[in-house]
Amino acid sequence: MANIVCSNVDKQYGAVDVIKDFNLDVADHEFIVFLGPSGCGKSTLLRMIAGLEDISGGIVSIGGRAVNDLPPRDRGVAMVFQNYALYPHMTIYDNIAFGLKRMKVPKAEIDTRIRAVSATLGLEPYLARKPTELSGGQQQRVAIARAMIKTPRVFLFDEPLSNLDAKLRNHMRVEIARLHQKLKTTTIYVTHDQLEAMTLADRIVLMKGGAIEQVGTPAEIYERPRTLFVAGFIGTPNMNFIDVTAEKTEGSWLLRSAGGSFAISDDRFTLRHGQTLVLGIRPADLAPAESGLNRVEGIADLVEFHGNDALVTFLFAGKEIGALVKASGCPRPGEAVSFTIEPNGLHLFDRESGLSVLST
Repeated sequence: MANIVCSNVDKQYGAVDVIKDFNLDVADHEFIVFLGPSGCGKSTLLRMIAGLEDISGGIVSIGGRAVNDLPPRDRGVAMVFQNYALYPHMTIYDNIAFGLKRMKVPKAEIDTRIRAVSATLGLEPYLARKPTELSGGQQQRVAIARAMIKTPRVFLFDEPLSNLDAKLRNHMRVEIARLHQKLKTTTIYVTHDQLEAMTLADRIVLMKGGAIEQVGTPAEIYERPRTLFVAGFIGTPNMNFIDVTAEKTEGSWLLRSAGGSFAISDDRFTLRHGQTLVLGIRPADLAPAESGLNRVEGIADLVEFHGNDALVTFLFAGKEIGALVKASGCPRPGEAVSFTIEPNGLHLFDRESGLSVLST
């Protein structure tokens, strides 16, 4: 069993709090992604779990055992870094074998394990080569093989794909997903790339300023963002935001903005009359319409071609709004545009606290 529990974990560098009262339970075999902007503490937290950073406060346990004072080699973890960390003078075979040789594993067993892990990752043709003779994606597979061969209880990935080009990132992301399905090893993966998080994670831990902003499945975080920060961070293209004020009417609520009003039902949100809010609308939830309720309209300023779709940008209520439409029928810059949104596609956040006012 290799569950991971972080209880009231803190990290300070002098007077600076980097991680603040962090609490998380990672189930055995679960794939968790730490997601957030640069400087939010996600890599620092991963390094504390690995034993590469001291823990200022709280407890980290792996498999029911506190590991705060254990050296990295005794924690049952293997870490894959952003920069591969391969020895350039060694062959791929010797790079993969290095950790086992230090552990005095018999030569025959090392060879058997290298052949097995190389077959899993498609590295057999490259074992006699040096790292400089391999592509970036192949080198990253070697780094994963070196971690796998120790048969760890926990895999830790620290932004392993950020040095690869877009095509290789997509390829390696699929390989990591398949590897996890096969090995079922408890995994924590750090990234600032929401696409990696949404496609790989069983659960996402979205961080901001050293603390957890929201934990949930990719669908939960996308469909029910808990805060304005989460709503703005998750989703491509970015969510649109419009300042509104809630007004109680008979049987419903009106959200009044500088550009118009939006009607919503009584039961979806917990509101009070006069409350200042931020209305969130995803670009994909805007549909072209010439009439009807809950419309946003303006003059197309920019049209970005995305393949099957196009992102149309225009001004509404003093805010830049993006609408995702079919490329085959998209307007041209300078044309008038009008879009409507169904009430169920609205997100609402209290402007002062930034918290969602969606009814639980």
